[in-house]
Amino acid sequence: MNEEKGHALLSASGAHRWLNCTPSARLEREFDDNSGEAAAEGTAAHALSEHKLRRALKLRSKKPVSKYDSDEMDNHTDAYVEFVLEIIEQAKQTCIDPKVLIEQRLNFSKYVPDGFGTGDCLVIADGTIHIIDFKYGQGLLVEAEDNPQMKLYALGALELFDGIYDIVSVAMTIYQPRRENVSTHTVFKESLYQWADEVLQPLAQLAFDGSGEYCSGDWCRFCRAAVKCRARAEEKLKLTQLEFALPPLLTDAEIEDVLAKLDELTAWASDIRAYALEAAIHHGKQWNGFKLVAGRSNRKYASEEKVAETVKAAGYHDIYRQSLITITEMERLMGKQKFNEILGGLIEKPPGKPSLVSLSDKRPAINASSAKVDFMEE
Repeated sequence: MNEEKGHALLSASGAHRWLNCTPSARLEREFDDNSGEAAAEGTAAHALSEHKLRRALKLRSKKPVSKYDSDEMDNHTDAYVEFVLEIIEQAKQTCIDPKVLIEQRLNFSKYVPDGFGTGDCLVIADGTIHIIDFKYGQGLLVEAEDNPQMKLYALGALELFDGIYDIVSVAMTIYQPRRENVSTHTVFKESLYQWADEVLQPLAQLAFDGSGEYCSGDWCRFCRAAVKCRARAEEKLKLTQLEFALPPLLTDAEIEDVLAKLDELTAWASDIRAYALEAAIHHGKQWNGFKLVAGRSNRKYASEEKVAETVKAAGYHDIYRQSLITITEMERLMGKQKFNEILGGLIEKPPGKPSLVSLSDKRPAINASSAKVDFMEE
């Protein structure tokens, strides 16, 4: 779910940040929220999925309309509803009348000061609570295992239903269709309570007070204060101790250390550049040693219709070209099932360009000889 309605200081969606860098929650309040188009599109997808799920459960709902409506969003939200209905059917195997809640406010303030969030869908049955979080983003792959946002939702759900139902465990699912990712993790309620008492509660109090140490890591990615955070800058600038030596002069251990930090370093550098550019454009900031210039641009027709009329009048007629629509567009046109029936044998997917990634990446490793061939072909 997107940032919680009401803007809780210690939101569930930001838990990965404030649990690892406790002062960041209050520091972020000093910066504008520039979440942009991706967040707005995600909000529209959530609204549509909520509407469809309510209708599927025969509840009243008015269909939302937004500028982000598309066949892709329609297909993904349909699939989300189908997935939830499957979970409900599974729950009925052990519970005659499971309870289904949509966009349920969840209060976990017992462990997190003023802590609350909104669960996309909860299916409550004897034995298990199932929490489903719909994520429309296609950038970062989100896993359910040890996901602090989902664990906070789980604590909020237990606060409501533990004791009313005979709950033993909580199943937490991330449904991320644009990454073809459905990640489910199930935990016993006792382990959640233990984590809440021993880990969550003390760190949440530090975060609420604005105390603790600044600490950089992958949680900086969506932090509004990241671009001006000194702790993050110091962490990235540690690489300068290598004095930008050429790769052959570095030891294997030094290269491995650089590789582990390279993605975050380049992301940080891009954030700095974007921040400086925005300050120059929108606030007239003058940076010593730099100036604002116009970038390269490509020529374009002012009006394709008028150009066509003018060119034809001048005696030129062979001015159009025709090409097949893209595979993605063709699949949307036909629908996945029809697409596979008609064109399945005519679609090929060559191996991707070799890439060096962390061992935590879930893609299978390829052998060096095939990578060499692919690299040479590139």
